[in-house]
Amino acid sequence: MEHNKDMILLEREAVIKTMKSKIIANLARLINSQSEKTEFLKMCKRVEYTVRAWYFTDFEDLMQLYSLFDPSHGAKKLQQQSLTPEDVDNLEQNFLKNLFKVMEMSNFKLLSDKEADVAESANYLLNLPISVDESQLDSRLLTNFFQENPHENLPRFANKYIILRRGIGIDRTSDYFIMEKVDMLLSRAWDWLLQLTGLGKLFTRRLSGISSRGSTQRSEDVGNPSNENLYIERIRIENMDCSLRNLFGKITIQEPTFEQMIVVYRRATLHNDKLQPYDRSIHIKHFKNIPMADMELVLPEKKNPSLTPMDWVNFLLSTVLGLVALIGSLEKPQADVWVAFAIISGLVGYCAKIYFTFQQNMATYQNLMTKSMYDKQLDSGNGTLLHLCHDAIQQEVKEVIISLFILMEQGKASIEDLDYRCEKLLESEFGEKCDFDVVDAVNKLERLGIVSQDELGRFNIPSMGRVNEIIGTTTEEVVAKARHGLI
Repeated sequence: MEHNKDMILLEREAVIKTMKSKIIANLARLINSQSEKTEFLKMCKRVEYTVRAWYFTDFEDLMQLYSLFDPSHGAKKLQQQSLTPEDVDNLEQNFLKNLFKVMEMSNFKLLSDKEADVAESANYLLNLPISVDESQLDSRLLTNFFQENPHENLPRFANKYIILRRGIGIDRTSDYFIMEKVDMLLSRAWDWLLQLTGLGKLFTRRLSGISSRGSTQRSEDVGNPSNENLYIERIRIENMDCSLRNLFGKITIQEPTFEQMIVVYRRATLHNDKLQPYDRSIHIKHFKNIPMADMELVLPEKKNPSLTPMDWVNFLLSTVLGLVALIGSLEKPQADVWVAFAIISGLVGYCAKIYFTFQQNMATYQNLMTKSMYDKQLDSGNGTLLHLCHDAIQQEVKEVIISLFILMEQGKASIEDLDYRCEKLLESEFGEKCDFDVVDAVNKLERLGIVSQDELGRFNIPSMGRVNEIIGTTTEEVVAKARHGLI
């Protein structure tokens, strides 16, 4: 499909997507010595057992705290505790601190205003303006948290809800898109008619002062780009070439996706009844593979979509300008019937386009909402927290194993060299480009006590056998031996 390219520039992320088992198997295959391979595999197990033990208490505290704010049974548990409102405030703030710690370990990032604006600067499958009913959302919970725990680049909606995202993918959809093509043709025909009647400049000028969204951004940054940035193309119907093949055949549109998104919010307590207690429930929703341009699907407490003020402005201005052009053409001494017919046809077509487009978009919206509930939503509440805890451990373990393997096989390295070598290993062996979090990896190596620095600042590790001795026998290994009767 020929089209004008609409590129988005994205920064590489620190998340390592390759499965831990695949990383261990592939790296072990690269080790020639059988004894070294055996020690390496033992080291991988001990690293995972140790890292899991580090965070066990933190994860337990996270789950215990959330049990007090779980929308299902949290209110009853809070009543049983007989806590003061100040105590509950402290507990919910502690929960959010632990939650953000686990999010950071899992390489989730807060969605910023800039990222949200880039995501919403185009349409994909959802072509309706979706907004949040902020009156239905509590603002006290997150406002208090961010006052005590400042974060950079907080989005404009951070006092009501937060969205965290991780991973970038691509979604492609192939279809005939009949109504969308008709909408595109009518829009282009109406633009042509405005230009033909000389009213295009006036129409554009009037709308530019009303529109708050602006034109679609092209080649827009998301975050601060680093080396070897990732460029992803948006392929949209609005930019396609009007060839017969494109108009009457199937076409494929493309949109970058957020591979995982987590939404955290609290519903507002409507105090119609003075005896109604303040709702302390904290809602956590986990979604997957959400197209950037359809990000509105994950918003909490959405309003029912309707024709926007901009649609009504377009409709009324189109009608007024069309009638003015029609009357002006008929008042001429030699009125051109065909021009009048073109104006009437364009006006009727444009009004019909607004109505039928809205109806089609409503049907699409309902279908997408159903899919988001059954196909796109991974989990919620406790299920999401369990997933995060497991994923945090996997990320930590993979960082340690990769950095250890590089130091074992390639020798001493400065922190810059270690970062470069780890990223190159991931790219060459697993085809994965990521911004390896080398500082976090080195911190964990130091905590394990298996890395040292020379006078030049280069990091080094002892032999694999010595590494295993330093880490020591783990509880899991003792249990496994006892289970097999080896103790």
